[in-house]
Amino acid sequence: MFLSVFDMFKVGVGPSSSHTIGPMVAAARFLDHLRAQPFDVAGLRASLHGSLAFTGVGHATDRAVILGLAGFTAEDYDAEKAEAELTRIAAESSVSPEGLPTLQFNAKDDVVFDYGPALPGHANGLILRGLDRQGDVVTQITYYSIGGGFVLTESELNAGKDTDEGPAVPFPFKTAVEMLNMAAESGLSIAEMKRTNELSRRNVADLDKGLTRIWEVMNTCIDRGLNTDGILPGGLKVKRRAKGIHDALLAERGMNQPAPHTINDWMSTYAMAVNEENAAGGQVVTAPTNGAAGVVPATIRYWLDHVPGAGISKVPDFLLTAAAIGGLIKFNASISGAECGCQAEVGSASAMAAAGLCAVMGGSPEQIENAAEIALEHHLGMTCDPVRGLVQVPCIERNGLGCIKAVSAASLALRGDGQHFVPLDSAIETMRQTGEDMSEKYKETALGGLAVNVPNC
Repeated sequence: MFLSVFDMFKVGVGPSSSHTIGPMVAAARFLDHLRAQPFDVAGLRASLHGSLAFTGVGHATDRAVILGLAGFTAEDYDAEKAEAELTRIAAESSVSPEGLPTLQFNAKDDVVFDYGPALPGHANGLILRGLDRQGDVVTQITYYSIGGGFVLTESELNAGKDTDEGPAVPFPFKTAVEMLNMAAESGLSIAEMKRTNELSRRNVADLDKGLTRIWEVMNTCIDRGLNTDGILPGGLKVKRRAKGIHDALLAERGMNQPAPHTINDWMSTYAMAVNEENAAGGQVVTAPTNGAAGVVPATIRYWLDHVPGAGISKVPDFLLTAAAIGGLIKFNASISGAECGCQAEVGSASAMAAAGLCAVMGGSPEQIENAAEIALEHHLGMTCDPVRGLVQVPCIERNGLGCIKAVSAASLALRGDGQHFVPLDSAIETMRQTGEDMSEKYKETALGGLAVNVPNC
């Protein structure tokens, strides 16, 4: 089993990896399909199903599909150009993606929110159709956005293509037990094994450049959030708080000795800065999703800014270790809120961050596995219940608490010798089973929990 660090950490755009990045990726794939197929296509139509329909407006899914069909990608998203293109599409009812003729597409009528039963493959489904000049369907493909910006067609999902199909990697661990056994046999750390796997697919320069860019985008996102205030879009009128908290923390430096728990405020404000940027549609890194994008970068920033002996040279090891843990969770359970609730998003992110922090603070493979297990175990059962379907309440604060739990989990693990009662594999399987049993109301549909018990108008 191999999942690249660049699959787990993808540069993209907010507010949702499943509902924004995934549909944009699906649209790009559909354009490739149209370029390759023999039929004359004159128009386009899209239908959103399941969670993509219920919370699609709050997650800008319709915008993502429209822009994706116009040729925009999340990786190099330009907000100013996107707004100009949306205005033009609304006026002219057409898109002109590269390599295809101008296609009729009315953004108001040709993106359909289907609030009926979800499609059978996954809670996040969309169908993209190519039409002839009479408006009849000549080609269509069903796509599933399975979490973290990963997208599969219906046929790929049915064929079990949610696995790596490339050449074998040196350390193909599929479980935490296998990971620990391979570490013991090889004498390598988890980061070293992960790096070796990555280098079987790409060269050293590309790997190092890519890891550097991931952290640069993460860190820049934190800084943008710490320096921006105002009201978040979407109608809830949620006020950005990261800048105000950060300014207060800076002002308190040099004054009387702050209370020890003030460090939690630093961690929270780093995470909240990222998720406020995500909620505003800014550039973020999936870690492993947009909704949980603040936990890993906040934990790294906490370590760099507040832990003696920390150094940026170890950030790649943090990211590689975190990606190894995230891959285990995705392979054996899920990182999708629409599948397993927020335990699969913030819970997974906290486990990844705990593992990465434990690694750069000198933890053994056993201690790293323990740190990940502690963090995941104490997110089990967490629902996904965003008010009005927006990735704001409770999502922004939840990332702050996910970071705090990650740091606590790493600290507890480092106090032990790696031996513990609940294996990480058991926690992952428990998360999968809990998600399977969880009511659909609590899986990103905004039909239960805080989403219906908090006034949202």
